[in-house]
Amino acid sequence: MSAPQTQKRVLPIAARTISQAIQWEHKQAIHENTPIWWRISLLDDGLFDRLTQLWQQLNFVSTALEEDRPWHLGPTDLYVTNIVSQPQSNQPWVNSCTYAELFDRASETERVISFTFCTPTNFRQGVYDSAMPTRESIFGSLANRWNKYSPIAIESTFTEAIFPSFFDIRTEVSTDSRSKFIGCVGEVSYRIMGDVNPVAIKQINALADFALYSGVGRKTPMGMGMTRRLQNF
Repeated sequence: MSAPQTQKRVLPIAARTISQAIQWEHKQAIHENTPIWWRISLLDDGLFDRLTQLWQQLNFVSTALEEDRPWHLGPTDLYVTNIVSQPQSNQPWVNSCTYAELFDRASETERVISFTFCTPTNFRQGVYDSAMPTRESIFGSLANRWNKYSPIAIESTFTEAIFPSFFDIRTEVSTDSRSKFIGCVGEVSYRIMGDVNPVAIKQINALADFALYSGVGRKTPMGMGMTRRLQNF
């Protein structure tokens, strides 16, 4: 288990088989006995600490009784088979660390920043929405969330040094009973150009690493904007 100060973790539920692909919209009900994984993302230490007790209790009960016991979510019975909070080779969406650890680990020299947008990602621009992942929208979104929860302030004044070097994106639409949500999915790579001091490079890399935890853009509590950094892209 992670230390109580950990800011966020991911908890796959019934994760017998795990794929890197993410489905953001289900047209039909999930069939009974279908293995699924469920990702819980938290940016607030207080919320994390409160949920930790629940996951520990579920894991303890299942282990102690050595039998399947359902966890009720509305009218549905879920059977927890595994709880994961540390990186796994077959599950890139799992990790946990504090803000201080995340910032300390950030590189002061890495100039290539690559992202994969795995669920539709959309940004508010004035009174309208935009599905285009510009440098201002991505790093502005990351900086806003970082500064809201982290004791280490980062000002996003470095965006003029960030330039797109590769992109392979497309638009996707997610619908509900009230509206349509149009966003982008795919990969984008940026490069830090020019004479940029190591502190600014470290801040950019810290925000890029933070994307795994916070997501970017609008409606992340609903699963939109799930983004992670790609290494060695």
